[in-house]
Amino acid sequence: MSVIDYQSQTRLLLSVKGHPYDRDAFFDLFEGMPAVSYTTVEQPASQAFFAPELAKQYQLHVLYDMPGLDFSSQPPGLMDPPAHFKQNFLDLLEEGHGFLFLHHAIASWPTWSEYAEIVGGRFLYRPGNVRGNPCLDSGYRHDVTYTAKVQPWLPITQGVPECFSITDELYLYEVFEADVEPLVRGDYPPHWQHFYSAANAGVGQMYSNDNWLHPRGSELLGWVKHYKNSPIVYLQMGDGSSAYGNPHYQRLLYNAVSWLASDAALDWARNRNLG
Repeated sequence: MSVIDYQSQTRLLLSVKGHPYDRDAFFDLFEGMPAVSYTTVEQPASQAFFAPELAKQYQLHVLYDMPGLDFSSQPPGLMDPPAHFKQNFLDLLEEGHGFLFLHHAIASWPTWSEYAEIVGGRFLYRPGNVRGNPCLDSGYRHDVTYTAKVQPWLPITQGVPECFSITDELYLYEVFEADVEPLVRGDYPPHWQHFYSAANAGVGQMYSNDNWLHPRGSELLGWVKHYKNSPIVYLQMGDGSSAYGNPHYQRLLYNAVSWLASDAALDWARNRNLG
């Protein structure tokens, strides 16, 4: 949007950078949302807007970034998040703020274990530990056409059909299923034979699953949860234009934005935190 929108009921901050994406097509998703305005800030500058006094300008943060990984080396180097950013993030979560994590954002800050607890899972570019357990690196597969099975979780799934077809990248990753409320499942088999190793890709061996016997993964592609007093949604969909242009993904995304920006979502998270 070329003009500043001072009238929108919902203001969101988009944090981007760290992973390739189609900028114009991605931003078009938010241009078309009624009564929504957005401000885009790239990493690492966007970290400043996690300070509660700056974050209060926005109803929610949308994270489509992937900080904490240095791809200038093979394998990628792992970077620690700044201490002040971590504290600001945790203070904001305690205060109560909406967060929408999209696609590759689940791979961010691999050295910060609490980040995975905030999101509800972890994509690993290198073998590591998740919740104290050793895990192989995660898997990926581009341009998969599959059926998304929507779980009835109003209001986020309102107006979205129970099943719809979409073509997108899929992950074989770690999901904390016991700690999340499911939104979307996929029918593509979460078996290592159908995916490629992220660690192999990180050393230049794209589209390889050699010597990589990853355990069966989760079919969950989206969920809702809370962390401290904040409502959180993760949607694994959204790698590129084939997903961006899907009207059912667009509706799901808009519903998530609308709910996360609402007082009802903040009350839901606070009540769960008290429970």
